[in-house]
Amino acid sequence: MRKDGTKVKNAELMYLFVPHIMKERNDAMNMITLDIPVEPMQKYINEKRKENFHVSHLSLFLAAYVQVIAEFPLLNRFVVNRTIYDRNELAIAMVTLKPGADNSTMGKLYFTPGEDIFSVCKKVDKFIEINTAAEDITNSLDKFMNFMTKIPGLLRFGVPVLMWMDKHGLLPKSIIDLSPFHSSMTITNLASIRTNHIYHHIYNFGTTSVLCALGNLREIPSAGKDGQVKLTRCMPVGVVMDERICSGHYFSFAFRSLQKYLRDPKLLETPFSGEIHMK
Repeated sequence: MRKDGTKVKNAELMYLFVPHIMKERNDAMNMITLDIPVEPMQKYINEKRKENFHVSHLSLFLAAYVQVIAEFPLLNRFVVNRTIYDRNELAIAMVTLKPGADNSTMGKLYFTPGEDIFSVCKKVDKFIEINTAAEDITNSLDKFMNFMTKIPGLLRFGVPVLMWMDKHGLLPKSIIDLSPFHSSMTITNLASIRTNHIYHHIYNFGTTSVLCALGNLREIPSAGKDGQVKLTRCMPVGVVMDERICSGHYFSFAFRSLQKYLRDPKLLETPFSGEIHMK
């Protein structure tokens, strides 16, 4: 039995069948771009700044995703060894850059599905403060990787063993807790390094089913009511998904809900208590 998930026994027949055809996540990757209007987010950020509360575009996106997970819990499923699991926790892995150095680190934030923007912001700010410290080794993952790389031959032998253990549900919880490859979603904010969004692959190792990459703001054209072309400044997000965890219809409604929250961020000030879509 896995330490991080519970086997799903009542999934639709298609989703019990498909993992035997698409055995790896890179077989099952679907990719989309979400262009999210930035004006409502910026207006909210400015309002909160006047109240001496710091909110970023990244925090808003994460808070919206945490709300969506509460509303659409199938997004928190994963597939390992051709078996579907409900994840036991909501963990989001994030890449952070260390100031003044050409290196980065990764770590995980833990949330309760549906928690409000104020709680999310505090966790994000603390995470960034810890993981952008000047030291080379700042978190448990860094320490583990440092250990694995210091002993000759350990990587070559140890990593295949860890992958085998993960496949068969034998990976210790201590390794799962530090691993960014075992998360509900991984996010990278490429706008912080002035880079366009990308479609970052999801990893075959681990359990991450969704990966989001935020990029530079851009103008998106659309037809206005008067027939003229209208430009809307948007935050583009490249999303890569494991299609084996739920239907395209389910993904579609989940991302519509995500956009709803970001068009009206005040909705994020209240913990989610609405209708949960059935599993």
